[in-house]
Amino acid sequence: MRLFHTSDWHLGQSLHGQERDYEHACFLTWLLEQLHQEQPDALLIAGDVFDTVNPPVKAQERLYDFIVQAHEQQPTLDIVMIAGNHDSGSRIELPAPLMRRLRTHALGRVHWLDEGQLDAERLLIPLTDAQGNVGAWCLALPFMRPAEVTGLHLGDDYLKGVGQVHRQLIAAAQDKRAPDQALIAISHAHMAGGSVSEDSERSLIIGNAEALPARLFDPCVGYVALGHLHKPQQVNREARIRYSGSPLPLSFAEVDYPHQILDVRFEGATLASVEPRLVPRAVSLKRIGPAPLETLLETLAELPAPDLLDDPRYQPWLEVRVRLEAPRPDLRQQLETALLGKAVRLVRIYAEYAGSGPTDDPDAPLVELGELTPQDLFGRAWTQAYGSPVDAQALADFAVLLHEVQHEEEQP
Repeated sequence: MRLFHTSDWHLGQSLHGQERDYEHACFLTWLLEQLHQEQPDALLIAGDVFDTVNPPVKAQERLYDFIVQAHEQQPTLDIVMIAGNHDSGSRIELPAPLMRRLRTHALGRVHWLDEGQLDAERLLIPLTDAQGNVGAWCLALPFMRPAEVTGLHLGDDYLKGVGQVHRQLIAAAQDKRAPDQALIAISHAHMAGGSVSEDSERSLIIGNAEALPARLFDPCVGYVALGHLHKPQQVNREARIRYSGSPLPLSFAEVDYPHQILDVRFEGATLASVEPRLVPRAVSLKRIGPAPLETLLETLAELPAPDLLDDPRYQPWLEVRVRLEAPRPDLRQQLETALLGKAVRLVRIYAEYAGSGPTDDPDAPLVELGELTPQDLFGRAWTQAYGSPVDAQALADFAVLLHEVQHEEEQP
C-alpha cells in the first residue's frame, strides 16, 4: 500500500491582496504528474482545502477539476479529503454523493448516533491496492468544533469529547481490519509539540485546549497524516505522526520551509518508509531588509529588469522591511519608484522605527494590524481598558465566542 499525504492547499488564498490562483494551478498540475508517474493507491488531503469557508468560485473549480482529472488518469485511485478549520464542513461534504463516483471521500464533520455513540461507519474508508484488495482502513478525523463534540450526552469538556471520538473510531477500525491491513488516520489538528509558523496559521484555541496530545493515536494506528501546521514535521519525533506541511508558502514567514508532499509506503500493516517529494515553487517569495531606507533604495536599484520573454506571473512576490527613525509619508512612493522596471511585485512594506515617547521601547518594531490575531487585539483592548493583562479565563471565553462568530453560517 502506497499513499501521498498532502494538506493545507488553501485554494483561493491571496497574499496581501494578490490572488495566487496561478500558483495553485501549477501545484495541482505538478501533483497530477506525480500521481501519473508514481501510481500511489491513495491521496490524502488533510484539511484546509480552501482558505475560507466561502471560497471563490475559481478555487472550487480548481479542486473539482483536479479530482476529475485524477480519476480519469488513474481510475483506481482513492482520494480522502477532510475539512480543516479554514473550511466549511458542510461545503466540503455537499458534493460528496457525486464525488464518491470518482472514488473521492469528502468528510467535513463528525456525527453522533443515540446517547453519545459516534457514527464511526461514515468515517472509516477502505483503501484498496491496484488489484482491488483492501490494504488499509483510513480513519477520517475532520477538524472538530465545540458543538460537534460537546453537548447533552458528551459533556462540556472539549478535549474529553475529542478523546471520545478517537477512542470510538479506533475501536471501530480495529473491529473491521484484517491482520495484514494497516490503519491510517487523517486529521486536522494542532498537536502538542508542533512548530507553528509566524503569521499564517489561525489559532485553534477552544477554551484552554490549544493542542491535542499525540497519545490520542493508539500505537495500532500505523500512520497519522496531519494537517494545520504549515511546516513539515514529525510530532514528538514519531515517524508515524507527521505534518506534510503546505505545498505553497502562505506567508513570508514560510519562505524557507521545504514545501512538499509525503510519499508513504506500507508493507502489510507495517509502515515501511516516508519520503518527501519537494514541490517546485512556481513563484518565489523574496524578502529585502530590514535596513535603513537609503540602503534599501540602493539594493532595489540593483534588482534585475524583467526579461520580455518571461511570463509576468513568474515574477517574485516582494516584501520590503525598512527601518525608520520617524514616519515617512512618502515611503510607499519612494519604494514603488525605485521598483519601476524591476522583475518583482511589491506586495508588502513592513516598517519598524524607534519610538519617540518616554515610555516607548526604542527597539520595538511597528506592529501592523494585519499581523495581529483576534486574541492579540482582545488582549490589547483588555489591557487598555483595565490596566492589567487579560486573564486566562477571559481569553478562553473570548475564544469560544470567536469560533461561534467565525462559523455561525454553519449552524443548522
